[in-house]
Amino acid sequence: MHNEREQAGKVALVLGGSRGIGAAIVSRLAADGAKVAFTYSASPDRAEALVARLAQDQNEAIALQADSGNAAEVKAAVDQTFQRFGRLDILVVNAGILRRATIDQFALEDFDRMVAVNIRGVFAALHYAAPQLSKGGRIITIGSNVAVRAGFPGTSVYAMSKAAVAGLVKGTAIDLAPRAITVNNIQPGPTTTDMTKEVAEFVLPLIPLGRMGETREVAGLVSYLAREEAGFITGASLTIDGGYSV
Repeated sequence: MHNEREQAGKVALVLGGSRGIGAAIVSRLAADGAKVAFTYSASPDRAEALVARLAQDQNEAIALQADSGNAAEVKAAVDQTFQRFGRLDILVVNAGILRRATIDQFALEDFDRMVAVNIRGVFAALHYAAPQLSKGGRIITIGSNVAVRAGFPGTSVYAMSKAAVAGLVKGTAIDLAPRAITVNNIQPGPTTTDMTKEVAEFVLPLIPLGRMGETREVAGLVSYLAREEAGFITGASLTIDGGYSV
C-alpha cells in the first residue's frame, strides 16, 4: 500500500492551478505531502481561497500571479518557488486556453495567443524549471485527448497545440533521462469544469462510459506519475477520457 504522504519534503509547482483540473491537482499533491506553489492568471480570489483551504488541513501552498503566455512571468514563478522552498521536485504544466472556430474563421490573433500559452508557455516552463529540478524529479504536462481525436469542428488549432505538447514531452524525456527526471503528458477527455459546462450535452453521447470525467480522476493520475513507483514511465502520453478516443 502506498504512503499517503509519500511526497513529504517535496516541492511542487503547478502552472495554472487556481481552478478546475489545476486546483484538483494542487489539492491532491498537497494531500500527498508536498509543499505546492501554483500560478493563476486572472482569478486571485479563487487562488487565495485555495491557499486558505489547504492551510486548514496544515498543507502549505503559495499562489503566484503569472500569465503562461509570458515567458518572463513563467520564469519568475519557477524562481519564486525555488527561493521560497529551496528546491523543486515536481513540475505540472496545466495552464492552457481553448478558443474554438473553424479554420477559415479562426482569427490570427487567437492563433498567436493559443500558441503563446499552450505551446510556448509549456516550453518556457520546461526550459526554466529543468535546471532547478532535483535528480529523480517529475515533469507532468496536461495535454488533451484532442491530440488523438479532434472529434468535432472548430478544434483544429487547439488539437495542434496539444499534439505539439505530446511531441515536446517525448524529446524532453530523452534530454532529462540522465538525471532520472521523468517527463509525461496526461491527455484528459471531457472533464467536468467551468470550461466544459456548455459542451457536456454535446459530448456525452461520444463517451463510451457515458459520463464526463472528474477533476479528481485526472489529479489521481498526476499523483501516481509523481510517485517513486512510476519512475520507469517517461515520454508517455496517457489518455484519460472514458473511451472517447478509442
